Amino acid sequence: MIAQRPAPSAADLLAWYDRHARRLPWRVGPAERRAGIVADPYRVWLSEIMLQQTTVAAVKDYFETFTRRWPTVAALAAAPDEDVMKAWAGLGYYARARNLKRCAETVAFSLDGRFPSDEAGLLALPGIGAYTAAAVAAIAFGRPAAVVDGNVERVVTRIAAIATPLPAAKAAVRAFVETLVPGDRPGEFAEAMMDLGATICTPKRPACGLCPWNGSCAAREAGTQEAFPVKAAKAERPVRRGAAFVAVRPDGAVLVRKRPDKGLLGGMTEFPTSAWTTDDGAPPPRRGRKPKTAAPVVAPAGRASPIADASAAAPFPAGWRRMMAPVEHTFTHFHLVLEVYRAEVPASTPAGDGWWSQPSEIDGEALPSVFRKVLAAAGR
Repeated sequence: MIAQRPAPSAADLLAWYDRHARRLPWRVGPAERRAGIVADPYRVWLSEIMLQQTTVAAVKDYFETFTRRWPTVAALAAAPDEDVMKAWAGLGYYARARNLKRCAETVAFSLDGRFPSDEAGLLALPGIGAYTAAAVAAIAFGRPAAVVDGNVERVVTRIAAIATPLPAAKAAVRAFVETLVPGDRPGEFAEAMMDLGATICTPKRPACGLCPWNGSCAAREAGTQEAFPVKAAKAERPVRRGAAFVAVRPDGAVLVRKRPDKGLLGGMTEFPTSAWTTDDGAPPPRRGRKPKTAAPVVAPAGRASPIADASAAAPFPAGWRRMMAPVEHTFTHFHLVLEVYRAEVPASTPAGDGWWSQPSEIDGEALPSVFRKVLAAAGR
């Protein structure tokens, strides 16, 4: 007779968490909670927004910077938009930063500085989806919510051997988690699930011998841990191509401009660029700027420019020289290849619809990662 696997126990997981919880700058740990310290909804919300599609290691410094500059939701709400976007630069997915600011303003100005304590109220705020609402409700307010991130999906699909590919399996994973959430310590249970996936139930070579739920895991019993979660095949990303132009004055200042508030990288800082066309030549929607007549672009010997309208796309006539190596950057829905051009220009060159950023200021500009790559490719 084959013995039945025991159901995973919240008590076992919490006992493991009490001993092995990660120390994170936004977290109130088990010992602190026992001492009566409660989680700050602002810090929980801020960390969860930052952690979306980003690693804990990448977020730590950003979180510390934000909370030093803006220690409360009211302080963040009152901050200039440009300062928030500059502080966010490098974290990616810039719509999150715009929604972060809108959410802070809503809470500070319309809700008297208090976050709603339940999922429904949190879902009504800008930029908060089902995952973030559940996380804030559970961790900050002790609500018994099912918090499911990528780590939790991996743990649950292995425990229950859920063979349905993600994302179709999300509903089954959430339903399973709902059966496990305890009435007491639901926030710590959510954090424990995340920690289990991050430190024990890892994508490769999970440390099953150390897992508090190893006796309940169907995948471990079958020796198929690394086969889960099953993921649907990803569609191949299309490639877009374009040109970026770095103009440099004698004092080292470079020309930058602000991108439109709506759309990809909205509100961030950029170098002037051409349209980003797909391999079939179709451009994305134009940004409303008429190309100016420019001096011919000079390419290195033996290399033809793949950007047919690079000269017309330059911000003004200059001795534009194409750099040897293009910049490549992958966004969620496409891969971008940018040819980089540099020109040395006179001190009197007008900035047009942009501004000249001094060498001492460029690191503080709201330049997304792709344009920091452009700057490096231009030799700055």
